[in-house]
Amino acid sequence: MAFVLIMSMILLFHSCNSQNPEINKQPYLVVLSMDGFRWDYAGKTNTPNLDKIVSGGVKAERMIPSFPTKTFPNHYTMATGLYPDNHGIVLNAFYDPENERHYSVGNRTTVEDGTFYGGEPVWVTAEKQETTTATLFWVGSEADVQGIQPSEWKKYEHKMPYGDRIDTVISWLNRPPEIRPHLIMWYFDQPDGDGHAFGPDSPEMINTIQYLDSLVGVFMNKLHQLPIADQVNFIVTSDHGMGNLSEDRVVMLGDYIEKDWISDIQGSNPIWTIQANEGYNDEIAEALSTADHIDWWQTGELPERLHYGTNPRTLDFVVVADSSWSVFYDRKGRYFGGTHGFDNANLDMHTIFYATGPAFKSNGFVNPVFSNVSLYPLMCEILDIEAAPNDGNLNEVKMMLK
Repeated sequence: MAFVLIMSMILLFHSCNSQNPEINKQPYLVVLSMDGFRWDYAGKTNTPNLDKIVSGGVKAERMIPSFPTKTFPNHYTMATGLYPDNHGIVLNAFYDPENERHYSVGNRTTVEDGTFYGGEPVWVTAEKQETTTATLFWVGSEADVQGIQPSEWKKYEHKMPYGDRIDTVISWLNRPPEIRPHLIMWYFDQPDGDGHAFGPDSPEMINTIQYLDSLVGVFMNKLHQLPIADQVNFIVTSDHGMGNLSEDRVVMLGDYIEKDWISDIQGSNPIWTIQANEGYNDEIAEALSTADHIDWWQTGELPERLHYGTNPRTLDFVVVADSSWSVFYDRKGRYFGGTHGFDNANLDMHTIFYATGPAFKSNGFVNPVFSNVSLYPLMCEILDIEAAPNDGNLNEVKMMLK
């Protein structure tokens, strides 16, 4: 008898919560990033599932990543609405002179250290306002930023099958209402890998794009089987595009700058930051001025449109190759395939934005080009939470909303 009473109470609790308007009225938002998905990839082959999102939702003509057009800076920019200069993840690898520490995407200790991450990522904004969140491999979510992490998060597993990633997200959405996340952000590492290996215009990329589109279809089909399917907003986006490389277009900084002039060099092709040894700034500047096919600036002197080069982590000099050129210090590096990190005015660096769900128009509306810093205020608007200070502009994107 006692067992029956307990079970009845549990069922009553779940029933009350499932009917609780305070729980159910909060919108749901799922954001998928497919690393390195250039804005024009979908036009290279058949992508019926992305097309289906557009036909019943919206897309952007293009989304402009922040400079530098690298993975970690831009994923954290999308999460915070801040330019890399303002949130501190200025490159995939950098030196922090204030704390005399290096950060690298391959160093788990630094990746999980919240002291490197400035600003307020959207999952922190949401959790502060009692909105449950979950992340699967989104940059910054493995660290305790402001002492807060998503209610649910996963440590990065590069080899985790995409099907398992899809099932993980679906399982979160299938939880009881009282523990179901209302914001989920998750990540695929393709087509970036194949873009680097083969180049963005290679035949191999066609298969990769078709495969990723099919995965979007698998997720959408499973989503539509959930009881809350019509309450879920779904965004598909990316961090940057991809440009071609050639072994005939390579600059070696070591041909111009002596090793004893510098104390540190950080980054990866095609962008580097350089810390000068004391008294060698003029020598480095003079040497860089003789090199072709690069742009370079002393920090604090970059064009305002790049919103970069004032953070101490950008060191003394910023060097970036011209589009489709490579730049290294010595003879080590990849000279073929593709890469990213170039000036964000380069269209090859631009990326995608697709969205569908109850918050969005459903007539295939195409939004003009917008900057990825505006994704953060858009997510806050959809979730009905108050945004933290950010560099975005909701007016750039609110035309996509109903």
